[in-house]
Amino acid sequence: MTWSILNTIRQRVRAEEGVLRKASSTRVALCHPSSYSVAMSSLGYQAIYREIHSHPDASAERAFLPDNPESHRKNHLPVLTYENETPLSDFPVVAFSIAYELELAGMLEMLDLSGIPLLREDRTDRHPFVLAGGPLTNSNPVILAPFVDLIILGEGEELIHTFLDAVAGANREKLLAGFSAMRGCYVPGVTPNLPAIAKVGDDRLPACSQILTSSTVLASMFLIEPERGCSRSCTYCVMRQTTNGGMRLVPPEKAFALIPENARRVGLVGAAVTDHPRIQELVYKIVASGRAIGISSLRADRLDEELVRLLAQGGYRTLTTASDGASQRMRNQIDRKTSEQHLIRAAELVRSAGLHRLKLYEMVGLPGETPEDIDELVRFSMEISKIALLSLSISPFVAKRNTPLDGEVFESIPSITAKLAKIRSGLKGKVEVRPSSARWAWVEYMLSQAGESAGLAAMDAWRAGGSFWSWKQAFFRREVKTFRFRPVPDGPETVQDPLRQI
Repeated sequence: MTWSILNTIRQRVRAEEGVLRKASSTRVALCHPSSYSVAMSSLGYQAIYREIHSHPDASAERAFLPDNPESHRKNHLPVLTYENETPLSDFPVVAFSIAYELELAGMLEMLDLSGIPLLREDRTDRHPFVLAGGPLTNSNPVILAPFVDLIILGEGEELIHTFLDAVAGANREKLLAGFSAMRGCYVPGVTPNLPAIAKVGDDRLPACSQILTSSTVLASMFLIEPERGCSRSCTYCVMRQTTNGGMRLVPPEKAFALIPENARRVGLVGAAVTDHPRIQELVYKIVASGRAIGISSLRADRLDEELVRLLAQGGYRTLTTASDGASQRMRNQIDRKTSEQHLIRAAELVRSAGLHRLKLYEMVGLPGETPEDIDELVRFSMEISKIALLSLSISPFVAKRNTPLDGEVFESIPSITAKLAKIRSGLKGKVEVRPSSARWAWVEYMLSQAGESAGLAAMDAWRAGGSFWSWKQAFFRREVKTFRFRPVPDGPETVQDPLRQI
């Protein structure tokens, strides 16, 4: 089994283009607490990999959550880096890029498999320095505090160089004292409050892929951001306009010039790509060069016939956009600038461009949502399905820190489950419905709204096997306090024992 694990790593590395290697005195194990196929589709992860290598005397080796952690555990095999098959415990610095709350369990798994104590208070100078960053730090990084020495908040392309300059040969206590007063840096146990998140200069834009590989979710796709941030004000979104100054644009000429000749598929990544005033120009250049294209965030109100035609020419078969509210009333309430007319137009564009289907992202369980809003979702979905094949990807609303809806309650799991059943029944099989788990949305909610106690509960749940029951018990035993629910639409807010409420 050990040979099989090593062989998988070597096969993946042989299939990669763009791997970086160099000797350095500051070696960083750059970890992603998800599988290889997911992690290597992360633009932020790849961008930091390149940044570390661009430092004069630092290098990075990648490591991922194993496909089968139990095989590693059974064979006493630590997590190994892909570049040199080195155990994480052999590095002076172990850095994690964490996208969202539920990846915390993957981080704990990787540390434990590597023989690195989970709790920072249990580690000594002979253990690696554990650093964390990534998208999670824009909302609730506090759940990481029991496990990491330093958290870089927000955009890390510049602060990672500051850290690499300081870490070589530094006394850990003095190093942390220096970073505790720095913008964008949070030192657990030292920094009294979360500081403002870091923002890099526009000269650092755009981030783009370093490694191309076919063994990812976005197979062989070169990722690049034509913009960073968002100019919109959707009240549920961490990346809304007030986060780090809104939307920053990259000229299409600059973005296109960075696409390598060997990249046959290009993904445009950002919070609001189609809000770029020159996005159609960039899409045209990419498609005209014979490449396939993907865009991470199509906004329904920005779609027109020419853009959708170019997307179809660039390989699109499914047009994906978001409604994010069960009714027009709910979309207005969360300041989502999408109307029924925009969504109907999107379906008409799918049909006229010869695409296969329209996919809509929806949320249920928003504050103030009523049975009438769910009825409207069913009615309107049936209307759209008469124009084009329709899929609904439905997620329960999870309030996030650093948004206007921070602190809003989570609708109870039975209520959300009943709404999903009502939607399925009302659509009568004429619309594909793919709901996210209400149970795991609740776990995400608890992690997104609570503090260090929720992080410790995550450790308990992971040690107990990671089942939903384990999470419930762990939150209860750690006395995590965010237990507020709306049990039924329009019902009173209640405070309950989580083991009974859920």
